[in-house]
Amino acid sequence: MVMHRALFTWFILLVFLIILSLRLETRIHWSWFLIFLPMWVFDTILLIDALFHIFVLCKHENPRTIFKNKNITLIVVALLKIAAQLILCLKLEYESLQLSIYHVLIPFWVLLPMLIINVSVTLYKHGNYTRSY
Repeated sequence: MVMHRALFTWFILLVFLIILSLRLETRIHWSWFLIFLPMWVFDTILLIDALFHIFVLCKHENPRTIFKNKNITLIVVALLKIAAQLILCLKLEYESLQLSIYHVLIPFWVLLPMLIINVSVTLYKHGNYTRSY
């Protein structure tokens, strides 16, 4: 099952990168929203899977323990990624909006410290750090 997920993820990324490179070389003149469609399909599948697991946990466990679950983090990360892609598409497609690059990167600047804290806490809890002298 894990192999299927990994292959699907790499396939979606490959399709996105091929379409992106064709658009950047001006071989195709599609809308930027169409260029990012493979990534949005992937994010939608990811959100549906995470919500499904949360609903299953609600049915079988105490609802208070759900917020300690990794699926909540996954949902927040996916939503911030979708927001960043949407803002980037708006900037690229509609130059008349004059969006600053700082506005485009706001979801990433929110996401980056959150991921750093999450990885640091996970490494500290599991003791996966090594000392090198």
